[in-house]
Amino acid sequence: MIAVRLPKELAVQLEMIANETHRSKSYYVRKALEKFLEDREDYLLAVARLEEKNPRIPYKKLRTELGLDD
Repeated sequence: MIAVRLPKELAVQLEMIANETHRSKSYYVRKALEKFLEDREDYLLAVARLEEKNPRIPYKKLRTELGLDD
């Protein structure tokens, strides 16, 4: 279990959406956290790939090689 203090405005928004959709506030907090962690993982993976010294392929060349410029 985790306790989180929210700014009043955010707490009000969370309460409103929970009431309107008949879902729990925990449901929305969990979904938001899952999305954040997924996005953060994707970001960190992208940064790691950019830091590798792999050769780069220009965008136009890649589109041509993939046959997307037909």
